[in-house]
Order: sequence, then C-alpha cells, then structure tokens
Amino acid sequence: MGDPGRPRPAAAADRSTPDTYFEEQYRRAEDPWALAERWYERRKYDLTVAALPLPRYRRAFEPGCSVGELTRRLAGRCDSLLAADRVEPAVRTARQRTAGLAGVTVRRLVLPDQWPEGGFDLIVLSELLYYFEAATLDRLVERAVASLEPGGTLVTAHWNHPVPEHLFTGDDIAARLAAVPGLGLLADHREDDFVLQVHSRAFPDGRLPAGPAEREGLV
Repeated sequence: MGDPGRPRPAAAADRSTPDTYFEEQYRRAEDPWALAERWYERRKYDLTVAALPLPRYRRAFEPGCSVGELTRRLAGRCDSLLAADRVEPAVRTARQRTAGLAGVTVRRLVLPDQWPEGGFDLIVLSELLYYFEAATLDRLVERAVASLEPGGTLVTAHWNHPVPEHLFTGDDIAARLAAVPGLGLLADHREDDFVLQVHSRAFPDGRLPAGPAEREGLV
C-alpha cells in the first residue's frame, strides 16, 4: 500500500499507475501487500462480504482480484464468480488459492478496455479505482454500471490515506460515485483507513431494490 504518510506527487494526477509498478510488486513477492496475513485486510474482506445485501448472487465479477483472498470469501455467496487481474503472476496465485471452489473462474483482463460479456448481479471494485486517472476511472465505472443488471449490487472499498501510487483516496472515489446516474447508495461504512460502500442499480422505473429488512417483512 505504500507509506500512508507520504504525499502524492503532483504528476500523479496526470496518468494512471503504470503496469510496470504492479509487475515489479509481484516480482518481489507472491503476495506483495500480505493480503492473506494482515488482520486489517482480513477484517476488511469480512466486512465487505457481510455488507452484501443479498444472501446469494447468480453471476458476480471481481476485477482487480490480486491474489484471490477476497475472491475466496465471495465464492461462498455466488453461483458463478469471475475474478480478474491485469498481472499474470497475480492471476496464477489467485487460481491456486481458489482451486476447488465451485463456480470460480480467474482470468487476466486489462481494464477498462477488456471487459467481460454479459450482465452481472454483483460487481466488486476493491482497492482498484484509485490507480486510474480521472477519465479512465469514469470509463471503468460506466462499464461496470452498464453491465450491472437492474437491482444489482455494486460494492467499492478503498484505502483512505494518501499514497504515491494512488491518484485518489476512498473519500474521493465515494464523491465521484455519488454523481453516477442510476446508482443508489445502500450502505456507507467509513473508517479512518478505508471507505466501504454498497450501491444498487435502479430499476427502469427509478426504484431501488428493497433492503434486507424490507424483504423479510420487518419494515
């Protein structure tokens, strides 16, 4: 994640984080951010899965899956889950860590240009969007919303401290998502360290899907 105390360089706002940065990280270590070891990461992943408003999803997409630690948790809530990363070593590790989990496929995709076909009722963008410059970030979000089925769930979770390789913070990303047409905010969990949000795509008539309590007749 880098040193959260270091300011972002001025040039960082001008372009997306280059592929060479990620390639170098995975050359140094199989799991360069210790995603499987750090309590911070494991807790955040558990909170992400707990925030999902539906008990089960039919077809999910997790771009930027890294080594597959969140993928392993999402698999238990999805009939079919496509996970993807831009770096081949990460894809290999994610495949190894999810081997034997029903319905999980891991592919190498370079976003937003390479996007899977078909619709999804769950898309999870975790620790991903801050690596893209503004126009590319907006295009990626547009593709995500376009492929999200009406009533589907969009989850975002992002580190909220300045990092040289991050062009935005979690708060920055939340502000951009608030302006996206067709999305409704279902949950907004903010800590000093990260921002976790759950959005839903509105139905054609503008309605948002019922929340868990309403679906069970509690309200």
